[in-house]
Amino acid sequence: MQSVYIAGAGSGSGKSVVVLGFMEMLYAINRKVGFFRPIVSKGVENDNLTTLIRSRYDLPFSPEMLYGCTAETASHLVAAGQYDELLKMILNKFKMLEERCDLVVCAGTDFDGLVPSLEFDFNADLANNLGCNVVVVVKGFGRSPEEALEALYMAHESMRNRGGDFLASVINGVDPEYVETVKTRARKLLPERENVYVLPRQAALGMPTVGEIRQALDCECLCGDGDAMNQVVSNYKIAAMEVPDFLSYIEDGCLIITAGDRSDIILASLAADVSSSFPRVAGLLLTGGLQPAENVQRLLEGLRRTKVSILRVPTDTFTTAMRVNGIEATILPGDERKIAAGLGVFEGHVDVDELRARIAVRHSDRTTPLMFEYELVRRAKTRRQRIVLPEGTDERILRAAEILVLRQVVDLTLLGDPEKIRRRIGELGLKLDEIPIIDPTTAPDRERYAQTYFELRKHKCISEQMARDALEDVSYFGTMMVYTGDADGMVSGAMHTTQHTIRPAFEIIKTKPGVKLVSSVFFMCLADRVLVYGDCAVNPNPTSEDLADIAITSAGTAAAFGIEPRVAMLSYSSGSSGKGADVERVREAVRIARERRPDLKLEGPIQYDAAVDIGVARSKMPESEVAGRATVFVFPDLNTGNNTYKAVQRSANAVAIGPVLQGLNKPVNDLSRGCTVTDIVNTVTITAIQAQNDHALAAAQADTDITHVARD
Repeated sequence: MQSVYIAGAGSGSGKSVVVLGFMEMLYAINRKVGFFRPIVSKGVENDNLTTLIRSRYDLPFSPEMLYGCTAETASHLVAAGQYDELLKMILNKFKMLEERCDLVVCAGTDFDGLVPSLEFDFNADLANNLGCNVVVVVKGFGRSPEEALEALYMAHESMRNRGGDFLASVINGVDPEYVETVKTRARKLLPERENVYVLPRQAALGMPTVGEIRQALDCECLCGDGDAMNQVVSNYKIAAMEVPDFLSYIEDGCLIITAGDRSDIILASLAADVSSSFPRVAGLLLTGGLQPAENVQRLLEGLRRTKVSILRVPTDTFTTAMRVNGIEATILPGDERKIAAGLGVFEGHVDVDELRARIAVRHSDRTTPLMFEYELVRRAKTRRQRIVLPEGTDERILRAAEILVLRQVVDLTLLGDPEKIRRRIGELGLKLDEIPIIDPTTAPDRERYAQTYFELRKHKCISEQMARDALEDVSYFGTMMVYTGDADGMVSGAMHTTQHTIRPAFEIIKTKPGVKLVSSVFFMCLADRVLVYGDCAVNPNPTSEDLADIAITSAGTAAAFGIEPRVAMLSYSSGSSGKGADVERVREAVRIARERRPDLKLEGPIQYDAAVDIGVARSKMPESEVAGRATVFVFPDLNTGNNTYKAVQRSANAVAIGPVLQGLNKPVNDLSRGCTVTDIVNTVTITAIQAQNDHALAAAQADTDITHVARD
């Protein structure tokens, strides 16, 4: 396996997106992937790209191992005519890291003016000496197709003259309308064996955030933090006029630059941002080192929550504006919106499977949470499903929706009052302009859904008016969208109880053939593996029949998500040693499950330690093929399961994805009311994969039926 050297063919190529895409692709299938930068400006702690990669992929290496030398050291060596010594220094550190990894992703120099003599030729020499596959990233931003193709050809000639081993070329930031044209012409321009990918310009990636401006200018933050720092700055305005005239110049996503003593501009900007009749303000940048008036400072300190950051710099307004104009957009650690946008562009236009095959990366035997989540996203994107989110006004739902849209994982529909939801989207500064929003109270389909619901439930003595009234509820409306095929799945529960979310599914969608009850599982993502816990959310006191059903269904869910099912039916006793009603209930469940599915690897009753620990398993159940190696754990009741998953989640710092409902004819999943944005993204992705599986099974069944008819 060769390591990968990603080199920008000049400044502003946007290679950070390509580096991020490669790390996501490779780390998801092999944990022993390293990251290296040959030259950093002042130190690895001040290098945004290294900090982003280290934090996102939890690299187990010291900062000193991740770079070759500083720009100052490189300059001195080149000036002293010691170019070869510079290469040897970087090569030595690179090889030390490579020895501890299966392969390394190396990100070339930034062309930021710190070392003007070290440009593309240096990266070409270095990649060749390090023995890496080369990925060339060419700038497409602001260039015509002809200019971008010329730059690509020149980069290839330079690399080829030095004997570089090409893996792929990427033209980044091309105007979307020219992507296919550039791709076709580029593949004709270069040898057929070389892969060329063209990434379209993504507006969100080309603009700095307030946090990036704060870092670049070393600003003091007077107000606003957290999510406020991730607001994208689409333009900036210098405010030097009176308030009435100033207000007419505000544009959406603007950064207001003004002197620190202009209290009128500060207050007018904050008022404009909260007003529904004015565009959104991204932030305020106060110049001259001046303080706002004392009472204005008190007002700012009392703003408990605002998405408008207020920054201050000592420089004058003109100098500050010039420095802001020169800031190049990057991706800071924790900026999930930009990370999602970058990965969405990369994964949407790069043949990941093709690259993996060319790199010939060895698959890891272990699965980390990031590997599991990456595989979920990859699978969901293969056949995008339509998922409805009934809680359209919830901030977490909207933030998750933006990430899902940016990564092109699913097609979403939000339910609720469109005006309120659009206003909330605007307040949060999110980009969800094209997402459909349906109001159940006025939707054209409401009457059709109500009639269908009436036909399904009239045996329960509901009237047509009761059916129409029920369809005002977002959970019932969303469930009917799934039932009728207008959506492929539904995710809810961030604002509603579990009962409110899943009752309509029980009434309308019902269970699959052969499944007697709906149950749930959690995917427990530990440091080095993913386990399946069931049932921790739905059935309080399952019978032996119920436990057998939960075991079989949970095994099927595990297999559907790439986890080999080895089922442990848990109890306080292992094997035949224990007595008591609870143990006998589990023992009977094991008998029933084995009778129904003799092919399933299943063990029980078994204690948790014997199920997961090889040493304990050898002493307690040495003949078992499940003990010590279990992947699916079936708890005897809800009390045990719910407490156990939460204990593991908190104590082992595990990622718990779920609850994932199983057994329904079509996928509907419940969220915890304390869920995070990441929880929502994962649950929606899992729901999409469940829908894919359901469609595949339905298609297979239809083919079988057609075959039977033909034979008859």
